[in-house]
Amino acid sequence: MNWKAVHRWLGLSLGTVALVLGLSGALLALDPVQEAWQAPTAPADLPVATLVQQVQQAMPGVEEIRRLPSGAVAAFGFDGDQAQARYVDATSGQLLGNYQPSSMPRWVKNLHRALLLLGDGGRWGAAATALAMVLLSISGLVLLVRRMGGWRHVAGRVRGTLAQRLHVLAGRVVLALLLLSSITALTMSASTLGLLELEAGPEPDVVSSASTGADLAPAQLPLLRDLGVGDLHRVNLPDAGDPTDTWQVATTRGQGWIDRHSGDTLAWQEATLAQRLDDWARVLHTGESAWPWAVVMGLAGLCVLLFWASGVLIWWQGRRNAVHIADNSRLQQAEVLIFVASEGGSTWGFAQALHAALVRAGRRVHSSALEHFQITPTAQQVFILAATHGDGQPPAHACHALERIAAQGGSGVPVTVLGFGDRQYPAFCAYAQAVEQALRAQGHASLLPLELIHQQSAQQFARWGEALAQALGQPLAIDYRPRLPATTALTLVERRDYPGQADRPTAILRFAWPRQPWFARLLGCGLGRFEAGDLVGIVPPGNAVARYYSLASGSADGFLEICVRQWPGGVCSAHLLGLKPGDSTQAFIRANPGFTLSGRPPSVLLIGAGTGVAPLAGFIRRNDERTPMHLYFGARDPATDYYFGSEIARWQAEQRVASVNTIFSRVPGGGYVQEILQRDAERLRKLLAAGAAVRVCGSRPMAQGVGEVLDALLAPLGLDVNALKAKGRYAEDLF
Repeated sequence: MNWKAVHRWLGLSLGTVALVLGLSGALLALDPVQEAWQAPTAPADLPVATLVQQVQQAMPGVEEIRRLPSGAVAAFGFDGDQAQARYVDATSGQLLGNYQPSSMPRWVKNLHRALLLLGDGGRWGAAATALAMVLLSISGLVLLVRRMGGWRHVAGRVRGTLAQRLHVLAGRVVLALLLLSSITALTMSASTLGLLELEAGPEPDVVSSASTGADLAPAQLPLLRDLGVGDLHRVNLPDAGDPTDTWQVATTRGQGWIDRHSGDTLAWQEATLAQRLDDWARVLHTGESAWPWAVVMGLAGLCVLLFWASGVLIWWQGRRNAVHIADNSRLQQAEVLIFVASEGGSTWGFAQALHAALVRAGRRVHSSALEHFQITPTAQQVFILAATHGDGQPPAHACHALERIAAQGGSGVPVTVLGFGDRQYPAFCAYAQAVEQALRAQGHASLLPLELIHQQSAQQFARWGEALAQALGQPLAIDYRPRLPATTALTLVERRDYPGQADRPTAILRFAWPRQPWFARLLGCGLGRFEAGDLVGIVPPGNAVARYYSLASGSADGFLEICVRQWPGGVCSAHLLGLKPGDSTQAFIRANPGFTLSGRPPSVLLIGAGTGVAPLAGFIRRNDERTPMHLYFGARDPATDYYFGSEIARWQAEQRVASVNTIFSRVPGGGYVQEILQRDAERLRKLLAAGAAVRVCGSRPMAQGVGEVLDALLAPLGLDVNALKAKGRYAEDLF
């Protein structure tokens, strides 16, 4: 089931109704609180007979005594022709203030219970709304668990825009309670509509015998004498003018009728299971017998406002960022079909560039989502651009696309797959590979072999475009411009320069974090929050292509810090290294959840080389809990490129890093970071056996060498790097 679509459309269609129900429910939650404060709670073990006798003395015309859900007691009767309804002090029988069943206007109740509709129409409407709210709550819980990476991480740190964070935080509070409230509302609706029979049967036809003499006192009635007030719902006294009238008592266990002259229990009806369910539903839905629970439900109702507003903002931001395909031919007339599977929408940018290039080449092209996969008689080429969400999952909208592909059967039209993913995850581009396998199993040919693109690389896509043009036998000018989010100006406040090699200068650049007003961040404006290990995208002047740098700081540090080395011909690195304090550049944040540290591992191994130490330094900087961190760092020369060296020494003195192991390749007796790992193999094996997490940052050749060393030392434990990746303990940030 496409839970995302279910949640979106239910939220949009029922959002206003949910808001009305939440706010009106929050108002109604005041009733149990007010009721609990207006009168003392009756002792649960006080005999009902004693209570009745005391109330009779204080109110001679009493006809009914109720134990209210709050535990207070109210008495009802007449003083002459004047009706009375008073709270009662159960221990003394003293009459207190006038009883008022609710301080809320009746229209608030009608709004909450029947949406202001009359008769059965309103009740059926309320029941249908409750059922829809159940589906909304379930879909929201499923999406919450997926977003946070499983039940174990539901309470973890929330990432994303302010609207997304607020939606998840409100969802943690609201969804479970909303689901409970909706289920209990359905239960109460079932009884109100007669679908759930509450009564045990017709009321028995019983009368008291008038021949036995005077009425017995309450203390002489065994049922009242043995019944505690804690189990009482209500007791109705017999009519003084009708000698055949009986006592009637309703309890949590059932209800009974008592002979006023003999004290015998004339009839007893046990409470049905339906009655017990309805009683529990009312308690859980209204909190009427537990005012602290009513407060919880009231606060949850208020949170619905935040949940609804943030959800609308997320939808609006998604609509604002949606891709619009120009010159999109009709499906039945197109020569080239492009089908896209994208979770966040970025893959559509590649599809848009491919679509436009093919149109300029004179082709009729149709692009649509992968769940609409279909090969038409006019199609000559088919392309599938499939992104993998998280660790091997399909985008939500395409969760059933494989079934559709399998149902189509083979054809003579080539179908070429281009995958998008992140190598941080063990199941890199797993969904694209699954699509590829499904197509080949159906006998579809392919114009090009499967290509897998890491982190939306424009360079990889350009190379694939060149291969495609060659395979098609015609020029194909694919002008891909990344769909960059809105940028924010970063102002440089400090820089530390490292000369390094003559042609490869390096600097640590510190920028001020431009804090935005909360309402701007709510609308998705500004830089947003970030963690060490996230990426900052820098857009150099006159260039539409961003370059990404790993962050050595988090927003909690109050600044944004990166380490930049000059690359031969590097436009962005030259731009950054040319900045002086006070200068600014345009940037945006890109989350890197597969690499940032989360949870509480027993220890952390930080392995890096060159500028790859930047995010590792950021992890150490924010190690306020003093988790044992062990740094393994390699560079060329300690005098010229030991980045963050002075800070690392200070952090070690502060016990933010437990050990520091360095090696330099351009000094006598030096070497590479793999060598110090080999020398420390025994300690590393013990740390990894005890559950240590690993973060590796640097060049791909370095990471490959590190992986080989760790595979060798893990072998006696029956583990390897891939096994650690599968458990979320090993992640890389490579360049």
